[in-house]
Amino acid sequence: MAERHVTIGWAEGLHARPASVFVRAATAVGVPVTISKVGGTPVNAASMLALLGLGAQGGEEVVLASDAEGADAALDRMAKLVSEGLDELPPA
Repeated sequence: MAERHVTIGWAEGLHARPASVFVRAATAVGVPVTISKVGGTPVNAASMLALLGLGAQGGEEVVLASDAEGADAALDRMAKLVSEGLDELPPA
């Protein structure tokens, strides 16, 4: 399983607008991705409800993971989005 440990770059954490950006990006990468707090239970990264349930704050570390084909490239893109607090998924 491929994993990326990432510090959340959005000051407000994964809430409201950043959560919406994240969920759209998780859907767009084309592979199933999970997100969790370090040591926590992974949830579907493409689910707004699950993501909001994490309560992930800005500056907190999260783990992105996937075991699908193409996971490394997808996770690299997602990690950049999260760590830099971007408004859209970086190009492939």
